Amino acid sequence: MNEREIFNERQEIKSASFSCPYCRERQDYDVRWLKRTKKKDLPRGLNEQQKAQFAKSRDYMVRVDDVLVCRNIRCRKRFDIPSSQTVVFI
Repeated sequence: MNEREIFNERQEIKSASFSCPYCRERQDYDVRWLKRTKKKDLPRGLNEQQKAQFAKSRDYMVRVDDVLVCRNIRCRKRFDIPSSQTVVFI
C-alpha cells in the first residue's frame, strides 16, 4: 500500500527565526513543509493488515528544506537548519 492512498499531501510554508552560525545575525526564514493529512474514507481493496495500518495512521508534516541561505548581504552563506526535527505529528 502506498502512502498516497492514505494521505492527502499539501505544501505549507512556515516562518521560523534562525541565526546564521557564521555572522550570528538572527532573521526570519520561510521553511517549506509537506503536510500529509489522513483521508476521511478507507481506500478500496485493503486486507486486514492494511486496514489496521490505516486506522493507526495520523496526520504529520515533513520538512522539505534542509539548508537555508543567510539573508545578510555581506554573508550570504548556506547553513543547515539547526533543529534535528524533520517530522512533526499533528
